[in-house]
Amino acid sequence: MKQIILIFTLVVLTMGITAQIPVDSVLATIELNNTTLAAIRKNTDAEKIGNKTGIYLSNPEVEFNYLWGNPSSIGNRTDFSIRQSFDFPTAYSYRNQIANIKNDQAEIEYLKQSKEILFQARLVCVDLMYYNKLISEISKRQASAKQLADAYKAKFDIGETGILEYNKAQIYYLTISKELERIEIERTASLSELAKLNGGIAITFNESNIQPQSVAIGFEQWYATAEQNSPVLQWLKQEINMSEKQKQLAATQNLPKFNAGYMSEKVVGQQFQGVSVGVSIPLLENKNAVKYAKANKLAIQSIEADAKLQYYNQMKMLHTKAIAMQNSIADYRKRLAAFSNTELLQKALDKGEISLSEYFFELSVYYESIDKLFEAEKSLNVTYTELHRYN
Repeated sequence: MKQIILIFTLVVLTMGITAQIPVDSVLATIELNNTTLAAIRKNTDAEKIGNKTGIYLSNPEVEFNYLWGNPSSIGNRTDFSIRQSFDFPTAYSYRNQIANIKNDQAEIEYLKQSKEILFQARLVCVDLMYYNKLISEISKRQASAKQLADAYKAKFDIGETGILEYNKAQIYYLTISKELERIEIERTASLSELAKLNGGIAITFNESNIQPQSVAIGFEQWYATAEQNSPVLQWLKQEINMSEKQKQLAATQNLPKFNAGYMSEKVVGQQFQGVSVGVSIPLLENKNAVKYAKANKLAIQSIEADAKLQYYNQMKMLHTKAIAMQNSIADYRKRLAAFSNTELLQKALDKGEISLSEYFFELSVYYESIDKLFEAEKSLNVTYTELHRYN
């Protein structure tokens, strides 16, 4: 018996590893065909172009004046000027850095949306694996129930059993058949959901192994990697960097602004031309700008600290839950394999040692245990998927 359990466990673990391949293939297909992601990608690209807009020198100003003299004997006057204004030089560097950070945030936001859609797709795959495994199991039960129903019909036809026993066998077969139909309907609905995520293109998914990969026991080491993969925390980190650059930009905007250019003036018999230089001294225009930038940075740092704490606690809860469920399911699976009575029940029924009602009752207890095991495996897979939401 120990050897059988060991072989059974090794087979299940091997299936757990190979089960990841079709799921990853489905996710890659959805990432390619999902229309929402395609729209977000275009919006992200447009946003990145917008972030690079308005960060360069202002437009040069060109002015031309033609003035008629009165009286006409004094002649006419012609003025021409071209002028370029510019901020303190470091301001352009900070604006460019802020634009780059915004572009990084746009990509992080796209990554977040992408992972969210793939997370939803993976949950649908978990449902499908559960339904596929359940259909496989219930199909076996249906075949066994049909065989039993046919056998009791044959007995009833020759008078070896009564109507009550005959009806029990037929109802048992009917109940299992309708349960199988219900699961198949649920499976069809999940396949439709998967097709919707795949841009309306149907996906064939027949994987039925619902046991996830093992969850690493050491949480802190695992979390160090998980934290780096969180797009929310990455976005907030970039937001803090940007708030620092905005504070520096606000400080430079309190420095003088300059303008320089060329100007000429022509009147009858005279012409004046040369350079023009001006300076704008900020007094009240940017009042409180630096103060606001500092307060904004502190607020974002506080938000980041709270987000890290919330994320840590959430992952700790899921990790603890996954480890406990993993151990419980392993024990449940081992004990269930050791205490199976299906063959013994069939032999007892065939020999007349138990009634049909007793057979159905004992079998339903075993089937219920199998169903609960499948549900527990599905729940563990959902928890595992949530735990690796951003991996």
